Amino acid sequence: VQLQASGGGFVQAGGSLRLSCAASGFTLDYYGIGWFRQAPGKEREGVSCISVSGYSTYYADSVKGRFTISRDNANDMVYLQMNSLKPEDTAVYYCAAESRDTYYSGSYVCPVTPTVWGQGTLVTVSS
Repeated sequence: VQLQASGGGFVQAGGSLRLSCAASGFTLDYYGIGWFRQAPGKEREGVSCISVSGYSTYYADSVKGRFTISRDNANDMVYLQMNSLKPEDTAVYYCAAESRDTYYSGSYVCPVTPTVWGQGTLVTVSS
């Protein structure tokens, strides 16, 4: 049971990347999926997440309007399309899965206690 994150790389500011998260050993059909990132010297943060059904999504304020999360349950994949990248987006990006959705005050939030984590993929954005 594992997740495999891929698609990271080096890009200039304003560029785009698409991250992929693939499941192996289990199906994503029953899991909410989150993309988290951790930059050097900073705490890990939830960037964008998608509910089990795919109907609810969450975006951190810093990426709203630039990033888009989507899921393809038929192929057990989740994607993060990242456009208009900024140097402050530089981080290791992880995908994680949790077998439930969490809502606070009616709003969907990222997985609180993920049970499966991917290994991370590095995104570097140059200025």
